[in-house]
Amino acid sequence: MATIQELLNIGKEKLENSGNEYAKYERKVLLEEVLGCNYMFMLMNADEEVAPEKEAEYLRLIDERCKHYPLQYLLGVAHFMDYTFIVNESVLIPRNDTEILVETAGEILHDVLQGKDFAQFKVLDLCCGSGCIGISLKLYHKDIDLTLSDVSMDALEVTKKNIARHEIEAKVICYNLLSGINEKQDMIVSNPPYIESRVIETLMPEVREHEPMLALDGGEDGLDFYNQIIEEAPEYLNDGGWLLFEIGHNQGVAVSQKMTELGFYDVQVKKDYAGLDRVVYGHL
Repeated sequence: MATIQELLNIGKEKLENSGNEYAKYERKVLLEEVLGCNYMFMLMNADEEVAPEKEAEYLRLIDERCKHYPLQYLLGVAHFMDYTFIVNESVLIPRNDTEILVETAGEILHDVLQGKDFAQFKVLDLCCGSGCIGISLKLYHKDIDLTLSDVSMDALEVTKKNIARHEIEAKVICYNLLSGINEKQDMIVSNPPYIESRVIETLMPEVREHEPMLALDGGEDGLDFYNQIIEEAPEYLNDGGWLLFEIGHNQGVAVSQKMTELGFYDVQVKKDYAGLDRVVYGHL
């Protein structure tokens, strides 16, 4: 039987040989998952032998990761904002870039709802995937009236699990974009598919081979979903209602111009922490 330290060494070597630049971190996280303990315990018990079935499970996870199967899917969870969300291959893995969208929506909620009834403020997370955007907003502003919508029933099963995990109240609906929304909203937040079709094949294998294509491909110029949502949104927003998008780094001008042309005011582009355009937002 191998010891904890020996398994850590094996994991690091295998991951490094596969080209994983985070091998030292990921071998630790995967062994923590298998053993159900933290890294400090492993350091203090490095010479302890690991049961054969746990050793086999750890090596299986390492081998899967070496094949570029995403770490978050192996663990079944991803960290986003201050929370942990269930994920699988039916949903995109939440990313730090998307936190800018939640932060921006939260700032707007704080500004426009001072002294007002949050419970009457309707927020729609459109193309919700795991639900991480809308659920995070609800956790920070617990009284908003939240609806989460996606075209994928498989994705919505994950959304429902995350709603239960975080013990919030929210409506979940399965429709193609805005087609099934039967009441006007005060805010629509969305991280729609926005990768240009021709770029898909250039993405890292973790994304290209495992994350849902339905949530990635935004058409020839990556703008298909933005254009449709922007054109339809005024019909589904109350007067003064807000529309917020996550965007690709090269889409700020096109999306903001489209919003302005369709009657949105104070349209702004917000950068992420890397200095790249990441969020476009405005109101009616």
